[in-house]
Amino acid sequence: QSQLVESGGGLVQPGGSLRLACVAPGFTRDDYGVAWFRQAPGKEREGLSCIRMRTGWTNYARSVEGRFTMSLEKAKDTVYLQMNNLKPDDSAVYYCAVKERSFFRCSMDASEMNYWGKGALVTVSS
Repeated sequence: QSQLVESGGGLVQPGGSLRLACVAPGFTRDDYGVAWFRQAPGKEREGLSCIRMRTGWTNYARSVEGRFTMSLEKAKDTVYLQMNNLKPDDSAVYYCAVKERSFFRCSMDASEMNYWGKGALVTVSS
């Protein structure tokens, strides 16, 4: 199966925005779910958001709800994470991941993911 590839990371000032993309050829099946995670140095991997391929329904962690938006462009096999009002605490490596058998719900539990990208570094600093 193809790889998951994240892009769009970089350096941004506090209050700024970034849009991450996860190209996932073959992974945007209706019975799959895609999630975004992040991991900062010395911290556990944190689930941020997820999307059900079948309906486009999304769910967000409280730490990012209202600031981050996840979306899907099926024609391009791509899932996006729009991140607004970024804070220094948002600095981390961001990963997309896919969970199979997600027909009825998506998950932000890292232990349930079947496939992972290699990550994109986001640094929020002035």
